[in-house]
This record gives sequence, structure tokens and C-alpha cells, in this order.
Amino acid sequence: MKLLIIEDEQGLRESIEKYFTEAGVLCESCGTLAAAIGKISLYQYDCVLLDIGLPDGEGFALLEYLQANEKSEGVLIISAKNSLDNKIKGLNLGADDYLTKPFHLSELKARIDAIYRRRAFNSSNVLNYDLINIDLLAREVKVNDITIILTRKEYDMLLYFIANKGKVISKNAIAEHLWGEEIDLVDSFDFIYTHIKNIRKKLMEAAHKDYIKAIYGVGYKLL
Repeated sequence: MKLLIIEDEQGLRESIEKYFTEAGVLCESCGTLAAAIGKISLYQYDCVLLDIGLPDGEGFALLEYLQANEKSEGVLIISAKNSLDNKIKGLNLGADDYLTKPFHLSELKARIDAIYRRRAFNSSNVLNYDLINIDLLAREVKVNDITIILTRKEYDMLLYFIANKGKVISKNAIAEHLWGEEIDLVDSFDFIYTHIKNIRKKLMEAAHKDYIKAIYGVGYKLL
């Protein structure tokens, strides 16, 4: 999962980012509406954690931007204001959920995970694709009833392929999804080939079939 955290309170923003990063989530963060729109315009995220009280404008403007540009990110609003009007306005503008401050980080993560599962995998905690079985809560992968061990990036890449099954995914899209804005500093995408080679090998050893097809000059596709 790739998460954008939009929160102007630095201490809270850093605590949230640290908590999710330690849980294996790729996180990016910012503290203003302008910076958030800048990131959303350049990158794609699975979920957005949005504080509506930002120093340069209300977070509702970001929801309007997402709608106007037909962006598909899930959104969880966080706010110190426990206002019914704000909740209704946020949900009507496309937010998936609303959480009032203060909150426990464990509850925050549970709600973000629920949004991710609902949008990508129809709310299920268990993902099945052909002979591949993934327990999303335990992060356990079984292929043909055989448990396989994936690195964190391999696991995230496999989920990304399944979420986009049947689609051709470019190397750029894979890199940007899994490494975020840091990918701008990379000179080549050779490391993506290495990760995909490892995933294919592990899947083939258990399932005796190749799930990932290379589309020459374009990218990869999950069969």
C-alpha cells in the first residue's frame, strides 16, 4: 500500500508516518494543501490521510481536486472538529471515512487498511487469485497450498499485479508505486527486473506455471 499523509502538525505527522512505515507501508507526507495537490498531481496513491484544517486552506479542496481530475485514491479525513456538517461535507465530496482527533494509531491503521481492502479487493481479508492465496492481515502468501516467503517489496509488487490483473503495467508505474518520489533519484529500473525475476521463480516453483508475462518495450502483465 502507498499512503499520503497530509497533516500540518509536524509531531503528529511524523508519528503517523513512523507507525505506518514500521508496519510495511510506503509513506509520503506533507503539511500544506499546496504541497498535497502537488504530490497528487504527480503521483498515484492507494490511500490519502487528510487533515481538513491546513494552514493554506481546507482539505475539502483536495477532495474537490480528486473529483475534478477523476483520481481514484481512497481518503480518510482526520479532524479535531467533531462536526456533523464537516463529516457530511467530506463524505459527499468522496471521502471514504472520517476520524476525529485524538485517536489511537492502531484504529487509524485499521481504518486505512479497511479502505484499501474495500477499494482494491472488495473488503476481503483473504485474496485468492488462481492458485495464489494471500492473507492480507497476516501478510502470508500460499501458492498451491505451499507457503512462499517474499520480501516486503516482492509482496507489495505481487499485490499490485493482482490489483491490476489483466492490465499491462509499465516499469515506471511499478517503480513509482513501490518507491514513491524517491524513484526520481534512480538512473535505471534494472532492480525491478530483479524483483520480478525472484517473484516469478518463487511462484513457478510452487504452482508450476508462470503468472507474469513481460510485454517487450512496455512492461509486465499478470496472466
